[in-house]
Amino acid sequence: MNALTITLGTVGVLLSLVCWASFLSGAWRMAKTVQIGQSAPDRWRPFFPRFKQMIVEFIAHTRMQKFRTVGWAHWLVMIGFLGGAALWFEAYGQTFDPTFHWPLFGNTWVWHLWDEILGIGTVVGILTLIVIRQLNHPRIPERLSRFAGSKFTPAYFVEVVVLLEGLGMILVKAGRIAMTGHSNPWTDFFTMQVAKLLPASAVMVSIFAFVKLMSGMIWLFVVGRNITWGVAWHRFSAFPNIYFKREDDGGVALGAAKPMMSKGRALDMENVDPDTDTLGAGRVEDFSWKGWLDFTTCTECGRCQSQCPAWNTGKPLSPKLLIMSLRDHGYAKAPYLLAGGRKDMGGDEVGLVDAEGNADEAALAKIPEAARAEAERPLVGESVEGELGGIIDPETLWSCTTCGACVEQCPVDIEHVDHIIDMRRYQVLIESEFPSELAGLFKNLENKGNPWGQNSKDRLNWINEMDFEIPVYGQDADSFEDYEYLFWVGCAGAYEDRAKKTTKAVAELLATAGVKFMVLGAEETCTGDSARRAGNEFLFQQLAMQNIETLNAVFDGTPESKRKIVVTCAHCFNALGNEYPQVGGVYEVVHHTQLLNRLVRAKKLVPVAKLNEDVTYHDPCYLGRHNKVYDAPRELMEASGAKLNEMPRHGERSMCCGAGGARMWMEEQLGKRINIDRVDEALTTSPKKIATGCPFCRVMLTDGVTARQEQGQGEGVEVVDVAQMMLETVTRLDSTQLTANLKVEQREKAPVAAAPAAAEAVAEVKEAERVQEVEEAAATPSAQTAPAGKGLQMKGLAKAPGAKAPGGKGLQMKGAAKAPGAKAEAAAPAEAAPAAEAPATPTAKPGGLGMKGGAKAPGGKGLQMKGAAKAPGAKAPAAPAAPAADAPAAEAPAAPAAPAAKPGGLAMKGGAKAPGGKGLQMKGGAKAPGAKPAAPEASAAPAAPAAPAAPAAEPEAPEASTAPAAEAPAAPTEAKPVPQAKAGGLGFKSGAKAPGARKA
Repeated sequence: MNALTITLGTVGVLLSLVCWASFLSGAWRMAKTVQIGQSAPDRWRPFFPRFKQMIVEFIAHTRMQKFRTVGWAHWLVMIGFLGGAALWFEAYGQTFDPTFHWPLFGNTWVWHLWDEILGIGTVVGILTLIVIRQLNHPRIPERLSRFAGSKFTPAYFVEVVVLLEGLGMILVKAGRIAMTGHSNPWTDFFTMQVAKLLPASAVMVSIFAFVKLMSGMIWLFVVGRNITWGVAWHRFSAFPNIYFKREDDGGVALGAAKPMMSKGRALDMENVDPDTDTLGAGRVEDFSWKGWLDFTTCTECGRCQSQCPAWNTGKPLSPKLLIMSLRDHGYAKAPYLLAGGRKDMGGDEVGLVDAEGNADEAALAKIPEAARAEAERPLVGESVEGELGGIIDPETLWSCTTCGACVEQCPVDIEHVDHIIDMRRYQVLIESEFPSELAGLFKNLENKGNPWGQNSKDRLNWINEMDFEIPVYGQDADSFEDYEYLFWVGCAGAYEDRAKKTTKAVAELLATAGVKFMVLGAEETCTGDSARRAGNEFLFQQLAMQNIETLNAVFDGTPESKRKIVVTCAHCFNALGNEYPQVGGVYEVVHHTQLLNRLVRAKKLVPVAKLNEDVTYHDPCYLGRHNKVYDAPRELMEASGAKLNEMPRHGERSMCCGAGGARMWMEEQLGKRINIDRVDEALTTSPKKIATGCPFCRVMLTDGVTARQEQGQGEGVEVVDVAQMMLETVTRLDSTQLTANLKVEQREKAPVAAAPAAAEAVAEVKEAERVQEVEEAAATPSAQTAPAGKGLQMKGLAKAPGAKAPGGKGLQMKGAAKAPGAKAEAAAPAEAAPAAEAPATPTAKPGGLGMKGGAKAPGGKGLQMKGAAKAPGAKAPAAPAAPAADAPAAEAPAAPAAPAAKPGGLAMKGGAKAPGGKGLQMKGGAKAPGAKPAAPEASAAPAAPAAPAAPAAEPEAPEASTAPAAEAPAAPTEAKPVPQAKAGGLGFKSGAKAPGARKA
C-alpha cells in the first residue's frame, strides 16, 4: 500500500457513492412506475411452484436454450455477472492493497478456480454475443434482422462493460501472479500464462482493480439514469417477471386468453360496472402492474420479432416494437400519473382538479411538459404528421393472429398476446373501432350462432350425406348414458365443404373403431373463439354460457370423469378445454388426432393399405403452441404409411396459416398473404399432400395452394386433414355395420325434454319463434318503466317485452339471470310457420349486440354490431321487414305442438333469459342510449355489410338450394322513444361513430 494505491482506493470509494445513488434512485423510480398498473392478485401465489420455476429457468436457462448458441453464451455471461459480483466488490480492497483478498475463503484453491472460470467464461460468452449481434445487424435487409428496431446504444454500452469486467477478472489475477510469482496449474491454468506477459508491479494490480471497479460503477450510474434500458435492467427484473408469470405451473401465457380484468377481478356481465370498471386497455395505466413489468423487462432481443408471421410477411406488427412502444410511452407518461393525473374517456382531466372539479392548472404546471404531452396521446390511433399520434397504430394492433410464436420464444416470459387482446377489447367494447369485416362476424355470431350466418338446421346436412346413421342428441337419443364421446363438430366442420370432409372422416373412423358417440346437431353454437380474440369479450361469454347450458343438459347425470368431448377444430379444442372452465364449463376435451392415435395404439384402428406418399405437416397454432399437441398427428401419419418431410418451421416454431386472432374473417391489405408464405414453405418439401389438423388451417392452406397452382406451381398438391389420410388406410365397413357400432339402447329414464320429431321441425320452430318474438315485442303494451338501476342490471330487474329501458347506466338486460345448466322453464308450444305473406315486423330499436329486424349500426360507441355503418348523429334507417321462414311459406307445414326448440344464434330459451345471467340479450326493446328512434315505416331487409363469405363449395360438393323468402309487405308501426341513458358503459363516448369508420 502506498500513496498512489491509497489515492486510487479513495477516488474509487467516493465515485462509487455517486454511482450507487444513481442506480438506487433509478431502481426506486422503476418500482414506483410499475406500481401504476392495475392490481393483479392472482400473480403472487402459490409461492413454491412459482419460486421453483424461477430457479429452474434461471439455472437451466430453459427459455434461452431455444436459440442454442445464444443460450450457452448468455448463460456464461449471466453466471459471470452474478458470480463475479463478489470479485467485483473485492476490487474495493485491491485498489488500496494489491494483496487484498476475502478472509476465510479468498486464498483457497476453490476461490482461485472460481475466479479463473468466471473470467474466462465472461469473456468468451460476451464475445460470442457480440459476434451474434453483428451477424444479425439490421444492415442486412431489415425484415431479416431480429435486431431491427432495437436500440443499439444501450446494447453496445452493456457489451463493452461486460467485456471490461471479464478482462478485469483475468488481469487482476494475472497481475497478482506476476507480482508474487506463485501459481497453481490446476486453478490458474490460463492466468498464469497471461502473467508471463506482465511485469511484477503492485501498482499495476491496483490500477487493474480500479478499472474493473470503475467500469462497473459507470454501468450503475448510466443505467440508473436510463430506466427504459431493458437490455441492462433485465438482469434484475427478469427474476420477478418469471416468478409472476401467468401460469403458475411453469407454462407460457398461451392456451386460454387472460380474462378481462378490472381492479384485480375478472369481469363478466353480472359484476361489471361501466362507470368504474375498465374494459380492456384503453390507456397505458389500464394494464396491470405485471404488464408494466413486462414492458420494463423487454431486452429487445427480437426473438419474438423473428418468429412473428405478421412481421415476416411485411405487416407493421412487431411484438418487440409493440412492447418497446408501450414501455417508452409508459415511462414518459409516468410523472403525470405519479402526480395523480388522470383523464376520463372524453379526455377531460379528472385526477388533478380543484374543489370545483376544474383542472388544477397549478398542479399540472409542476409536471414536466413532456409528460403532459404524452398524456394527451391515445394508446391506439393513427399517426398524424406534425402531431403526437397514437402509440400503437390500428393496423399494427389488428395484424396479430394470436399465434403465440412471440410468447413461446420470449426468454423473459413477456405476455404479448394478452396485452394485444386487452387493447382490442377496449377498441371493440368502448371505442367501437375495429375492422369493418368484424361487424358482420359479430352479427352472425349473435343472430345465427356461427360466423357464416347459416341456419342451424344446416348443421345436420353433413349427417344426411353419410350412408350410416349418426345419433343426434334430442333426436335419436335423449341421454348421454352409455355413450363415450360427444362429437363437437364445430361451425366449419358443419358448414364448410372442405372441413366437412374431415368431419365425415372422423365420424367414420370412430364408428369403425366402435367408439360410441353422438352429436348435438342444430343445438351447437359457435364456441366464441373468434369473438374473444377479436376483443368482443362479452359476446364470447354469452356464446360460452349458452353452450355450457346445452352441454350440462347433455351430460346431466354423467360423472365429470366421463364428460368427454372430441373436436376437430383446434380453436374449439382450445376454447372448450382451456377457456370454458373460466366460466364454469369443465369437460375432458380431446382433439381428433389424439383420440384416433389412441385407437391406433389400441389396435381398434388397423391401417392395412399404406399410403407411401410424400407429405408435409402444418402444425395448427392452437393445437401445437397453445396446447402442445405435436406428436399425435405425426404418429398418426406415420401409422398411415406416409413419408413425412418437415418444413423448416415446424413444431413450436411452426409458421401460422394466418387465420387465428379472428384474421380468418378479415382481408389482408398489407404485405404478402400469410397463407401464401406458408404454402411457399410447404412446397419446398415437394409434397403430394399438405396435412393439417384444423379446419381454419385447411381453408387458408387450400386457398394458398390454389393461388400457387394458378401460377403453375404445386401441381397435384392436395391439402387434407390427418384423419382423411388414416381413413384411406383402414378397412372400410359397410353402412349397416357402422350404424350398428354406434347404436346404444337407451335405458328407461325420466325424459329430459321433449324432442322434435325431425331436424326439419327443429329448424321450422326456430324460425317461427324468431318471427313470433319480434311480433310479440311490438304487440305487447308498454310495461311500467323499470326502476333506474346501475351497471348492467342483470339481476332482478326483469321487464316485459317492449317496456321502456330503465333510466340507468350501462346495458339493462331483459329477464332474470339464470345459472348455467339450470333447467329451463317450460317452453310454450310453437305456432305454425308463417304464411306466404307475413306482416311487417315492428320497428326494432337498435342497441346492444345486434337487434332483431335489421337494426342500425350504433350511433354511439359500443357493441352495436348489426346493420350498415352510419355516420355520427345520423338518423336510424327504417327497420327492415322480418325475414320469413327459410322454406317457402306455401310448402311449410305447421310446426308440431312440441316444446319450442332452442332458437339459433344467441336467442335464449324462453325468450328473455340470458344463460347464466350473462350476455347482452337486448332483443326487440333495448336501445343504445342516445340513439334516435327508428323511422316508423319498415322497408325490405338489406343484406348485412361486410359479413363473412359463405363457405366455399368444392366442385364435387352438391349445391345447396336456397329457399326463397316469403314476401313481407311493410306496415307502419309506431316507435316509442326510449329515455336517454347516461353516457358510459359499453361504448357510449361522445363523438360516437360507426364501427370500423375512421375518425374525422
